[in-house]
Amino acid sequence: MTTATQESPYGGTLDVSSTSKISIATLVKVEMRKMVDSRSGLWLLIAIGVITLLITVIFSFAADAEERTFASYMGVMATPQGFLLPVLGILLVTQEWTQRTGMVTFTLEPHRDKVIWAKVIAALVYGLAAVALAVLLAALGGLLGGASDPWGGLGVDDVGKFTMLQVIAVIQGLAFGLIFLNSAAAIVVYFVVPIAFSVVSSITGAIADIQPWIDLGTAQIPLFEGGNLTGEEWAQLGVSSLIWVVLPFALGMWRVLRAELK
Repeated sequence: MTTATQESPYGGTLDVSSTSKISIATLVKVEMRKMVDSRSGLWLLIAIGVITLLITVIFSFAADAEERTFASYMGVMATPQGFLLPVLGILLVTQEWTQRTGMVTFTLEPHRDKVIWAKVIAALVYGLAAVALAVLLAALGGLLGGASDPWGGLGVDDVGKFTMLQVIAVIQGLAFGLIFLNSAAAIVVYFVVPIAFSVVSSITGAIADIQPWIDLGTAQIPLFEGGNLTGEEWAQLGVSSLIWVVLPFALGMWRVLRAELK
């Protein structure tokens, strides 16, 4: 049986065999703390909360009483959160490289894949917190909005679909961050390429027929519209998510595991 040792700068060896490994829970806490320790991350989190609240207030004044239902509030909050949560996922990754903290992070925890999964969990925690805030504000809006049936047509699956949209968004942003390892590049590509692809595919006859299978935005439309998705619509959402979320994440993971730290 061998004993884990390291060369000491003062001569001899240092026994580190009894040093416990860093747990995934500790790494998640560190990643969540990093987000609020940087000004960009902190202000992004504040912006998500403030904008979600502002949208609720604006809709309360702009919409008629009968329109102030729980489902309507959730619907108007889906878009702004859908724009901001991917940026959160991007920053969770790129801050290691733009702020040059990667050397410290991967020295303390050399298993890079473990750090990446901690970032995924941290992104999901923040994303689900944003969803919880939206659900709370939507419930308050529906309760105080004055609609005769504020909970009409509401099902647990509707909240699940809203949650799915936000989770896909934040993980897709994190995947693009892993690929580019640069905040500006990842944010620009994340917003420009899918939109450009959607426009081109919608006006190209040969592609338009299969657009729901290869365009994530098109495949997600049934989630916005409510109602039960057909088996084909679920399949389209799964295939397009593989193309735009799973594949970029796998490529990004491959890049980070082999990237040179500077």
